[in-house]
Amino acid sequence: MSLRAETPAPPSARLHRFSRAERWVHRATAGLMGVCVLTAACLYIPALAVLVGRRELVVRVHEWVGLTLPAPVLLGLASRAFRTDLGFLNRFGPHDRVWLRAALHRDRRPEARPAGKFNAGQKIYAAWIAGATLVMLGTGLLMWFTHLTPLVWRTSATFVHDWLALTIGIVLGGHIGMALGDPEARRGLRTGTVSRQWAEREHPLWRP
Repeated sequence: MSLRAETPAPPSARLHRFSRAERWVHRATAGLMGVCVLTAACLYIPALAVLVGRRELVVRVHEWVGLTLPAPVLLGLASRAFRTDLGFLNRFGPHDRVWLRAALHRDRRPEARPAGKFNAGQKIYAAWIAGATLVMLGTGLLMWFTHLTPLVWRTSATFVHDWLALTIGIVLGGHIGMALGDPEARRGLRTGTVSRQWAEREHPLWRP
């Protein structure tokens, strides 16, 4: 009987994928990002604003959590495993172009989507969310310290911050949806290990 992705594989058939530090970075970043998204929703959606109230408190929580958002990644740099995986995420190869073509053509065959430890979609998402976070941090600081910048800077920062926040919400929704559709990938982030069968199917070029 073949192992199914929904059923945990025996310990001997599992591969180490993420260290404890990497799992901590992911959880902490996800938690902080979740608070940012929820507080932003309470600030911009009238129904939620009326339901929650205490706008000044919500603003302060949003600001301070936004400032601490890069902290887990910066602390994670102390981990060699985390730094190694950042290198993998930042490195594109010919197989990534093949993966992207298959994804664009909705070709779901495993042999049509070669991937190392991270596939091309994960690499693009990681790069995009990192850049978006830095832009949100910069524009947020311009909006916070209003006395240090001209009005046109603050107006532009507000425009970019608001529309990028909406885009982040949509992209995060897609990211969560993809995660919900792959129980074994979630198990890897929760326990640090994945089944050998899943690794060979989803990341055939990965050599643990």
